[in-house]
Amino acid sequence: MLSIEQRIAHDIAAKTEQVRAAVDLLDGGATVPFIARYRKEVTGSLDDTQLRLLEERLRYLRELEERRAAILASVEEQGKLSDALKADLLAADTKARLEDLYLPYKPKRRTKAQIAREAGLEPLALGLREDPTRSPETFAESFVDAERGVADVRAALDGARAILMESIAEDAHLVGELRDWLWAQGQIRAKVVEGKEHEGAKFRDYFDHVEPIAKIPSHRLLALMRARNEGVIELELAPAADSEQGHAEGEGRVAAHANIHQRGRAADAWLRETVRLTWRVKLHLHLTLDLFGRVREGAEDEAIRVFGDNLKDLMLAAPAGAKTVMGLDPGIRTGCKVAVVDATGKLLATDTIYPLEPRRQWSESLVALAKLCKQHNVDLIAIGNGTGSRETDKLAAELIKKLPEAKLSKIVVSEAGASVYSASELAAKEFPDLDVSLRGAVSIARRLQDPLAELVKIEPKAIGVGQYQHDVNQIKLARALDAKVEDCVNAVGVDVNTASAALLARVAGLSASVAENVVKHRDANGPFPNRKALLKVPRLGDKAFEQCAGFLRVPSGDNPLDASAVHPEAYPVVERIIAQCGREVRHIIGDSGFLRGLKAEQFTDEKFGVPTVRDILRELEKPGRDPRPEFVAPSFAEGVEDVKDLRPGMILEGRVTNVAAFGAFVDIGVHQDGLVHLSALSHSFVKDPRDAVKAGDIVKVKVMEVDIPRQRIGLSMRLDDEPGQARSARPGAGRDAGGSPRDSRGPRPGGGAPKPAAAPASNAFADAFARAGKR
Repeated sequence: MLSIEQRIAHDIAAKTEQVRAAVDLLDGGATVPFIARYRKEVTGSLDDTQLRLLEERLRYLRELEERRAAILASVEEQGKLSDALKADLLAADTKARLEDLYLPYKPKRRTKAQIAREAGLEPLALGLREDPTRSPETFAESFVDAERGVADVRAALDGARAILMESIAEDAHLVGELRDWLWAQGQIRAKVVEGKEHEGAKFRDYFDHVEPIAKIPSHRLLALMRARNEGVIELELAPAADSEQGHAEGEGRVAAHANIHQRGRAADAWLRETVRLTWRVKLHLHLTLDLFGRVREGAEDEAIRVFGDNLKDLMLAAPAGAKTVMGLDPGIRTGCKVAVVDATGKLLATDTIYPLEPRRQWSESLVALAKLCKQHNVDLIAIGNGTGSRETDKLAAELIKKLPEAKLSKIVVSEAGASVYSASELAAKEFPDLDVSLRGAVSIARRLQDPLAELVKIEPKAIGVGQYQHDVNQIKLARALDAKVEDCVNAVGVDVNTASAALLARVAGLSASVAENVVKHRDANGPFPNRKALLKVPRLGDKAFEQCAGFLRVPSGDNPLDASAVHPEAYPVVERIIAQCGREVRHIIGDSGFLRGLKAEQFTDEKFGVPTVRDILRELEKPGRDPRPEFVAPSFAEGVEDVKDLRPGMILEGRVTNVAAFGAFVDIGVHQDGLVHLSALSHSFVKDPRDAVKAGDIVKVKVMEVDIPRQRIGLSMRLDDEPGQARSARPGAGRDAGGSPRDSRGPRPGGGAPKPAAAPASNAFADAFARAGKR
C-alpha cells in the first residue's frame, strides 16, 4: 500500500520527497505562507495552492488511518479479523470503502436479522439459499417455536428473509460494485410538491427536472437540496433514465452476486422476492443516501472554492490608499450615518443626517456634509450600497458640485458584513463609546482606503460573496476561508507600526493573543524601529519570529531591508551582493538595471539556493511591492436607480460583486445584482467564469431581461447581443434557480440557513433523505 506522502504526491502532481519535506515542516509548526515563500529549496518550490491541497489531503488521509486502526482493533476484539478481511481493510483507500468493509462487524442496535438469528432461524435462511429445491413453507414448519417468538410459518420465513437481506446488503464487494454502477447510471429526479407551485416559484426551473448525478453542477445540486429542504420539491435517485428498467437491472445485479436465479424451483420465487426487497428497501436507499452525500460533498467543496476565490478577489481589491474618507451608511427612516476617517483610518468625526423620507432634510444634510468636508479636508466619499444608496449617491453628487474646490470623488462600495462588524466584540473594543449604527459608516470608509485591512475584522462567511454558503459544511467553509484570508494578508504584507490586532493576527506565525501583545507593545513603547525589536514582544519567540518576520514591514526603520519581503535570515545574501558591488544597500534598492544584471547563482550557499536568491533580487528591485491593482471606481448611470428603471438593451457600467459557477453577479446601482450567465461573459468559450471576470472588476453590461416579480436581472457582457436573442447553445447554458441574483447588500434571496420541511410520515425514503440532508 502506498504511503500517505506517496498518495498526496500523486494528488498534487509533485514528488514524494517534496511532499515529505512539506509535511515535516507543517508538523514542525511552519505555516503555508512561510513554507511557500521562504522554504522553496526544501520543498522544491511547491506553491501555496499545492501546499493548501497537501494540507487538506494530509488531514483526510490521517483521519483515514486513524479510522482504519480503530476498525482493525474493533474487528480483532470481536475475534473476526481474518487474513483476507485484514488485507481488504489495509487496502481500502477511501473512508467509504473502509465503512463498507466494516458494516457487517459494526456494533449496531438489535436488527430484525439479529432477532431472527437469536430465534434460531439462520439455518432456515441458509438452507433455502443453498438448496432452492426445498419448499419454503414446508421447510419453515420445523422452525416454528412460539417460545422463541416464531409464531407460525410466515413469521419464520419473514425472519429468514431478514437474515438474508442483511447478509446480502452488507457484502462490501456488492455494495462497492452497485455504488459505481449507480454513480455512472443514476439520474436525480425532482418533482414539485403538490400545492407548493406558488410558494416555491423561485425554484420553478426544478419542478420537473432530471439530470445524471455524476454530471450535475454544484450550484444546481445545492439549489435542488435547498428546494427540497424548504419543502418545495421531492428528490429521488433513479437507477437509470427508465426508472423501472433501472430497478430491474439493480435487482438482477444483486441476484447475480448472491447466486440467486429464477429456474422454476420451489424456493426461487421466495428468493427473488428477497432480492427485490434487498435492492429496493436496503441497497437502493443506502446507496441513494451515500451518493447524495458524495455529490453534495463535491458540490460543497466547489461552493467553498468559489467563495474562497471571490473572497480573495475582494480582499485583494485595489485600495484607494492614504486619503481622508467620508463614509456614508445610507438609511431612510433611521437616517444616513456619517463618519470621517483620516489617511491612517483614525476616526475624526461622526454625524447622522436625514435627507430622505420622512424628514426630507436635503438642504440641511448638504450643509452638514459640506462642513465636515471643509473641516477635515475630505478627499473621497464612500457610499454603502444598501437601502437608500442611490438616493445618497445623488446627495453626494450634489455636494461635489457645490464644493468644486475640494476636488471630491464619490464611490459606492459594498457594505456586506459592515453590520456584523458594527455589533462585534472587536468593534466594541475599538469604539467603546460609539453608537453601533455609526460603526458601520466607519467600516465603509475604511474599506475604501484598504479593503484587506478592514475586511479581516469581519468573519469571512459574513462578507457575502459565496454561492449557497449557508448550505455547506460550516467547519470546512470556515477552515478554507481562514486559509484564504491568511494567504491574502501574507501576499500583501503588513506594516507592523500601523496594523490593527485583527490584521496582525492573520500574519503567519502570529496568534490573536500575540497580535494583541504587538499592539500593546507598540502603544507603550512607540513604533518598532526594526524587525529585531519584535523579539521584545511578550510571547513572540524565535519560532514565531521566524514565521512572521518576512511578512511584517517596518517602512521607515533602521534597516531598509525591513521594509521589504526579504526575510531577516536571508540578509547575509544581500550583504554578499553589497560586498561584491561595493555599494550601500539603500543605493541598490530599486536599481533595476543593476539588479537584473546579477546572476542568482553567484550568491547561493548551502542554505539559500537559486529560487530564494531570485526572489531576493526581485524584491530589491521593487521592495514591498503591493500585488493589488490600481484603484478605479465605476460610474453608475444617472436616472437608473431601481429595477423598474431598467429597460432591455440598456448598456451600463457596474462592479462585479460575486462570481459563481454559472456566471457573475454585477452591481449596476439598482439595489439588486444582475446576472451575467456563463454563456454571456464572452464571445469565446468560457469554462470557468473567473477566467473572464473577478469580484471587484468594473465591467460594461447590456440589460437582456428584467423579471420584476422574481427580482431577476439578466445581463450580458457581449454588448452586441440583442434582448430576446437565444443564448449560444453550450453545455450548461440553460437558466436555473441556482442563478437567482442576490441583493447587493448580501446573500441571494433564500440565503439563510435552510429549514428542512418535515417529510410525509409514509415516505420512508423522504424521512431518511431529510436526515441525510442535516448531516
